[in-house]
Amino acid sequence: MLQMVKHEKLLTAHGVVGLYAANSSGDDILIYDEDVWPRGEPTAVFHGLRQQVEKDVEDDDPYLCLSDFIAPVESGVSDYLGMFAVSAGFGADSLAKQYEQNLDDYNSIMVKALADRLAEAFAEELHERVRSDLWGYCSGERMNSSDLHRIKYSGIRPAAGYPSQPDHSETLTLWKLLDVKAATGITLTESLAMWPAASVCGLYFSHPQSTYFAVGKICEDQVEDYASRKGVPVSEVERWLSTQLAYGRADD
Repeated sequence: MLQMVKHEKLLTAHGVVGLYAANSSGDDILIYDEDVWPRGEPTAVFHGLRQQVEKDVEDDDPYLCLSDFIAPVESGVSDYLGMFAVSAGFGADSLAKQYEQNLDDYNSIMVKALADRLAEAFAEELHERVRSDLWGYCSGERMNSSDLHRIKYSGIRPAAGYPSQPDHSETLTLWKLLDVKAATGITLTESLAMWPAASVCGLYFSHPQSTYFAVGKICEDQVEDYASRKGVPVSEVERWLSTQLAYGRADD
């Protein structure tokens, strides 16, 4: 099927990437239009959540937040944050529908699965280009596919709605900064799912000690602080983070 899709150009891929001046302030990441000092007013803010569940006494790992991987604004150090959105799913729905009309459920499922894999491959290839060229913080990187699968490269690309930042609504900030719909045609549903479904978006961190982690359960004090930083009602944060709450909601 891959060869057929390739030769007949049945699927189309689109993507966009951006690199921005950035610094952290507490658990937030501030985004700037210009890389100048002193920093002006941020163009946008990515709000972070910090691990809060008490760890074992012998566990001396820090309680992480994504903002830890960006230089604090008070440090005076210029830092940067990358972001991207890619899709390899344009044409997948119509092709799957053709198979369904021919009662070929197997190939209908396969074309959607193939589009998903191609989108992930696009995200991986673009990240490699960012590290070695577009951002160039690992310009001498040479890795085989095994190293890539084991994430042996420097930096991470977490996404909103995943363990390091479980709040899906943070996707909206990326969407506005990159103007994703205009640049790629990828759209968001009311629940912030991407269409085409075979799409991936996220942030790029270059810090050599950046790592994936799970925020886990969070307490009411952090939810209230997070809502205050985002400028939204606590009830809205609780709705987006319902599975992360370490307490019962008032309306439960």
